[in-house]
Amino acid sequence: MDFTDHITPEHEAMIARQAIFFTATAAADGRINLSPKGLADTFKVLGPNQVAYLDLGGSGNETHAHLAADGRITIMMCNFEQPALILRLYGQGRPVLPQDPDWAALAAHFTLLPGTRQIFDIAVDSVQTSCGWGVPIMHVDHERATLPKYHAQSDPGKWVTKMSGRTKSIDGLPTRPTDRYIAGQ
Repeated sequence: MDFTDHITPEHEAMIARQAIFFTATAAADGRINLSPKGLADTFKVLGPNQVAYLDLGGSGNETHAHLAADGRITIMMCNFEQPALILRLYGQGRPVLPQDPDWAALAAHFTLLPGTRQIFDIAVDSVQTSCGWGVPIMHVDHERATLPKYHAQSDPGKWVTKMSGRTKSIDGLPTRPTDRYIAGQ
């Protein structure tokens, strides 16, 4: 197990090869949230101590609620092919919504997808790698296009109304809803 205080070029190369990553967040009380994330090019290394990922509307908004309440986030990536490796990014995150002043600068790093709800901006304070020898070898067949396709077929007005009603996490923590539908690029 190795720790560094920044993302190295080797870490960045490993991150770029991943088709899936996992986010973990928690507030002082309530459930711990652990979510799988995917979709090509939705995770970006923006510097040795900054990463961000594009978030589409889904079943809940727990990561947003937890980051607003506490800020702590862990990102985990597993190299399911060779060489075996697990990488964790520890840091403080914040949701950036389309109505926020710094949205345009952050969004410029991404190809926006239909249904984009927010971008999570994460200040990385430490990086941990470990062997990953217990992680199976698996290969990606293809991406699941269901979520972007679902959002692309949505009526923009109804989508905004639906998202504007999502102002609480499953534990009752507040969230800020997006105020606009993003059709993608």
